[in-house]
Amino acid sequence: MPAVLSLLQQRHSVPSRQLGEPAPDEATLHELLEAAIRVPDHGKLVPFRLIRLQGDAKLAFGERLAAIAIRNHPEMSDAKLEKERGRYIFAPLVIAVVARLQADSKVPEIEQKLCAGNVAYNILLGAYALGYGGQWLTGWAAYDREVAGILGLAEHEHVVGFVHLGTPQIDVPDRDRPALADLLSTWTP
Repeated sequence: MPAVLSLLQQRHSVPSRQLGEPAPDEATLHELLEAAIRVPDHGKLVPFRLIRLQGDAKLAFGERLAAIAIRNHPEMSDAKLEKERGRYIFAPLVIAVVARLQADSKVPEIEQKLCAGNVAYNILLGAYALGYGGQWLTGWAAYDREVAGILGLAEHEHVVGFVHLGTPQIDVPDRDRPALADLLSTWTP
């Protein structure tokens, strides 16, 4: 089997809580992201952008999310509040992948979102190829407009995922995968 297909068959997510230092260094990250943005892009719209969360910024982001969570759910337990506060602290690097939807474009919004989603997946796949681990997460923060404001997103922008990156701290077994035979059919007229 070609090495590229082997890579695709072996790639798996590493839970963000199991990602530690090191993250890709600056030069490696630049190369990874340069490769990740090479996605199918109908209309050459570049309907995506990236936001890096690293170091103290992750802590500050978690604090702001916790404040929103407790304001929206005052009955929230201390344990859940701590979970919100610490959601972004485990992996040393988090990349927020943002879809920049252009409603006036002839390109349907779903295609624009898929383009941004391909960027997120390329980051995961590229990180795995480089020996790092990653996990693509969303959670309520990805869909909350107040969080979008904290990230500086415009009204037409939406988080498609927070890609957590770092070095796996444990061996993570692969999960069960669906059988291709259950998914593939052949259309005939």
